[in-house]
Amino acid sequence: MANAEAAKVTNKQIIFPDYVRGFPKESNFKLTTTTIDLKLPEGSTSVLVKNLYLSCDPYMRICMGKPEPLSSSLVPPYETGVPIVGLGVSKVIDSGHPDYKKGDLLWGLVGWEEYSVITLTLYSHFKIHHTDVPLSYYTGLLGILSHS
Repeated sequence: MANAEAAKVTNKQIIFPDYVRGFPKESNFKLTTTTIDLKLPEGSTSVLVKNLYLSCDPYMRICMGKPEPLSSSLVPPYETGVPIVGLGVSKVIDSGHPDYKKGDLLWGLVGWEEYSVITLTLYSHFKIHHTDVPLSYYTGLLGILSHS
């Protein structure tokens, strides 16, 4: 199927509009809707995934603060105006990467959105091989151990 014929679907996203001081509030997040092709461009080495579960972890509050000059934080601040990034469980919809095929389940960094296009790097995503437990468990303890 040529990309011009690819199905387009809506893609709800949680955008991080600006940095937060103190506790985050609902107003610190913006729900938007875009569209996305369900087929990657020919020659792409990326992977298109449907996000099934997203984690919401305490370290994310640190990422929401305005970056301080000369800060030595172990986690980088979020980029404003784009979807929040966190750990999640996803299902491969289309793949240009030789190690991942349609239907594979992955755990790794994705946007807070229904669909994400990810560029895989070493240790950015791991295949889920054990599906005898609820997939949501991979957003917690099993996610940390999934690559071992």
